[in-house]
Amino acid sequence: MASVPSLASSVNQRVADALASALPQAGATDPLLRRSDRADFQANGILALAKKAKANPRELATTVVEGIPTGDLIQEIEVSGPGFLNITVSDRAIIETLAARAADDRLGVALAQNPGTTVVDYAQPNVAKEMHVGHLRSAVIGAAMVEILEFTGEKVVRRHHIGDWGTQFGMLIQYLIEHPHELDHKASDESAEVSGEEAMSNLNRLYKASRALFDSDEEFKTRARARVVDLQAGEPETLALWQRFVDESKIYFYSVFNKLDMDIQDPDVVGESGYNDMLVETCKLLEESGVAVRSNGALCVFFDEYKGQDGNPTPLIVQKSDGGFGYAATDLSAIRDRVGNLKASSLIYVVDARQSLHFKMVFETARRAGWLNDEVKAHQLAFGTVLGKDGKPFKTREGETVRLVDLLDEAVERATTVVREKDKERGLLTEREIVENGLQVGIGAVKYADLSTSAARDYKFDLDQMVSLTGDTSVYLQYAYARIRSILRNAGDRSPVAHPELELAPAERALGLHLDGFGAMIEEAAADYAPHKVAAYLYQLASLFTTFYTECPVIKPQPELVVGENRLFLCELTARTLSKGMSLLGIRTPEKL
Repeated sequence: MASVPSLASSVNQRVADALASALPQAGATDPLLRRSDRADFQANGILALAKKAKANPRELATTVVEGIPTGDLIQEIEVSGPGFLNITVSDRAIIETLAARAADDRLGVALAQNPGTTVVDYAQPNVAKEMHVGHLRSAVIGAAMVEILEFTGEKVVRRHHIGDWGTQFGMLIQYLIEHPHELDHKASDESAEVSGEEAMSNLNRLYKASRALFDSDEEFKTRARARVVDLQAGEPETLALWQRFVDESKIYFYSVFNKLDMDIQDPDVVGESGYNDMLVETCKLLEESGVAVRSNGALCVFFDEYKGQDGNPTPLIVQKSDGGFGYAATDLSAIRDRVGNLKASSLIYVVDARQSLHFKMVFETARRAGWLNDEVKAHQLAFGTVLGKDGKPFKTREGETVRLVDLLDEAVERATTVVREKDKERGLLTEREIVENGLQVGIGAVKYADLSTSAARDYKFDLDQMVSLTGDTSVYLQYAYARIRSILRNAGDRSPVAHPELELAPAERALGLHLDGFGAMIEEAAADYAPHKVAAYLYQLASLFTTFYTECPVIKPQPELVVGENRLFLCELTARTLSKGMSLLGIRTPEKL
């Protein structure tokens, strides 16, 4: 089915046509239409247009109004103040437009006219290291952006740029050679599935032991450093042992992502090592083109706008003076791969805001080299820090970084308690449903708290608030959805049917107009890389539904047939919109809560 024009876009076109007729010399004009408290919409563009044409804005507004037909789409239009237009759409137009949306699996949301290919770089844990609360935001924000962009028709390539290379692997591999059973699993049956906890326990134990030996034994330190050279040279035994660390870490990674209800596929995991073969050529291209220059033996890119505390330019070091490669060489090689081989038109990096300077320099270097340009752009979707209730970076009582697994388990435990206590009043759920709902509510609460805040801002991690049934939480939205599903189950022989001939109550109009804005919001969230706009829309939708349900009886007391059917129609479309919006954020909506 073709996309459904929103009421706002239809009204905007009517006003634009009337403006063009009133001032043909002005050419195409933007009425600057927006939602308004004074009416359904307000058009503010006439003031600037009148000033440009040296016309009286109120007289121009009056002329424009005379050229706009009313009755079908627009019920009423009036001139306000110096030349604003206050516009009220008809009840019939609201329901007819919503009925068209309801008839479409995509809720009438348009696909992008010229979709491209976007590579989203997110969820980037480090091999042989435990995932902590700092890994949460990249995973959650990145996954939501993938869903939103794919829903608009964009081709999305997922990339998980895991930290799987570096000097620390010399230490780890050498220790494993000398203690070959440290990564063995407890299960005697080779076909038995290894848990993420066991995999991480092995890795933690080996890392601590190898680090202690590295710091205390000079001979081991020498052997470990020699092993780094073997790794970089691709020596087969060394590479095979390195691969064991990667594979063991993936068992752990995938177990954590599974808790987060995220689907991570092996082909999408391309770590730092995936670009090793490109590093020498990347440096050669940069140096031969003059983009990078040698400075004290290192290959550097300099920028006038980035200076250190001493006032001297801060360079991007692509290759160190000892011949080793830094993060910049890998990131620039990744850009070459993503643009050249994946044919990306956009690159999104969901990375901590503290790395902003690095990525600004990497992107500018890529532009100077011609790998990025007006047709191929890169954007860092920078995110802030997760804070504790005290407003400081989230730590354990001992001052250690909080393990992500512990945080997720506690969220699920708290949510399950809330679901169980709530169900005591009604007894609608089985124990299995309570546990399943607790899982969905707990993980949803963590994701929503992250996504309801603009990515660039820090946010406080407060589980008590996150699993609250009131306020701007995922639980509030999930309960709104479950309530609607309950209403629809209890409607008896009445079905959701749109009735455009009916006069709408204020709460029905407010809900209907907001439902109609779903497509425009998705388009804006995708264009701005702003999943928090989806969360804000959904919270307002749930709030408007609560008002509607309070003021407009759906089942009890039972309204007359056509009124009841129309209200059931609004309920059903609200539920579908909530469910779709939540799914774009990676949050499930239980049918019963």
